[in-house]
This record gives sequence, C-alpha cells and structure tokens, in this order.
Amino acid sequence: MALSLALTTEVTKRTVDLYLYEQAELVEKIAEEAELSKASAERALNAAIAAIIKSVTKADPVQLIGFGSFSQGKRAARIGRNPATGAEIKIAASKTVKFTAGKAFKDAVNKRK
Repeated sequence: MALSLALTTEVTKRTVDLYLYEQAELVEKIAEEAELSKASAERALNAAIAAIIKSVTKADPVQLIGFGSFSQGKRAARIGRNPATGAEIKIAASKTVKFTAGKAFKDAVNKRK
C-alpha cells in the first residue's frame, strides 16, 4: 500500500498525515452509518482500497455503480523543460489512474434529482 513507502520529504509527510486524518474521519462515518466498530470499518475500507489498487494495477477497471469508475491510463513519453534552466528534458512514458464520477455522484454534487 502507498503508506508503506519511505517518506523522504516534509511535504510528503504532511500529505500522508492529512490523508490519515481524512481516512480516520471516513472510517468514523462508515462505522456510524453501517453500525460497525471503528476497527471493522477500517478493515473494510482498507480491503476495498486494496482491491481497487490491485485491479487497476492489473489494468482491470473497477466500476462502482452510482459512484464512479477507476481505470488505468497511459501517458506518452514527451519532451519537457526544466523551469530553472530552460533545458529540454525527456519525460518517460508512464501509467496513470483515471477516475470518472458516476451519474448519481455528479447529480448529488450538482444537487440534481
């Protein structure tokens, strides 16, 4: 999981701390809504996240009806510029994660019925 990676910068540490804080709030909400213990809710959330990561890593899309879809995308190799020197640099091709919000999620955000 992403949290097991070594933290090398203060910015990364703050980001992870923020993530953990927000995850704790989500776990609390799940526990409350589903009438589970916080420990059970945390295990369920971590299992769901791990399953999504495992599927998308294998290029299998994950669709949660009403919420959205996670899939793997590709970025082509390209030439960029070092902003400090203006020198051209080669940026390697890479894989990325795409999230597309579902209709019900979009409607909820836009307060549509």
